[in-house]
Amino acid sequence: MPSERFIIRGDLGAATFVPWVLRHMAKLGLTGGFGTTEAMQAELHVAGPSDLIDALEMGVSLGPIESWVESIERSPLNRAA
Repeated sequence: MPSERFIIRGDLGAATFVPWVLRHMAKLGLTGGFGTTEAMQAELHVAGPSDLIDALEMGVSLGPIESWVESIERSPLNRAA
């Protein structure tokens, strides 16, 4: 199953950002979680079907109204077998 790392940059300091993203992941049936979160950058690890990971990226780019996502950098997440 594909897994990716999202580096999300923008104004992410709102308390609603992390719970919103996690709810969106769950609705899409994806697994993962945040590695680090700061007011201007967050690292998200996500695993699931590629098309649903793409859908998550679109959702996160729109995000909760209290946040402003400027960019999302995606890269494969290598997992030990």
